[in-house]
Amino acid sequence: MTSTSDLWDAHADRAIVCELQLRQFGGVTAFSGEIATVRCLEDNVLVKQRVAESGNGRVLVVDGGGSLRCALVGDNVAGLALENGWAGLVINGCVRDVEALGRLAIGVKALGSNPRPSGKVGTGELDVPVSFGGATFTPGATLHSDADGILVL
Repeated sequence: MTSTSDLWDAHADRAIVCELQLRQFGGVTAFSGEIATVRCLEDNVLVKQRVAESGNGRVLVVDGGGSLRCALVGDNVAGLALENGWAGLVINGCVRDVEALGRLAIGVKALGSNPRPSGKVGTGELDVPVSFGGATFTPGATLHSDADGILVL
């Protein structure tokens, strides 16, 4: 996989860098794929529904509003994503089950961790552009993630 630094050098005119310093939690440190999105606040029902679908190598970008009050993804949701062919998860929010996430062969980046699970109401939006860290993640664009950061083309 081409590094995000090399991709920036080759495509600086159209590349967007996420300036939010997300932490790596998954067992895969470099991943890329077409973007799918979920916007939700402290409620992961739509996240779980989305990763239950075939991922086809896509990356699910979850805008959890930057909330640190609860986790939107744990090992069960990430494991479901892995089983269904998702390349990775990028979460503007928290994860839980950190040790188990590190053993899963999927990319997972998030703001941090919190043992408290999210609510289960089902509120939010699917397949809408979401923005955080100075970047807009548009469904259908391509996300690249590695140790240097996250880049959208």
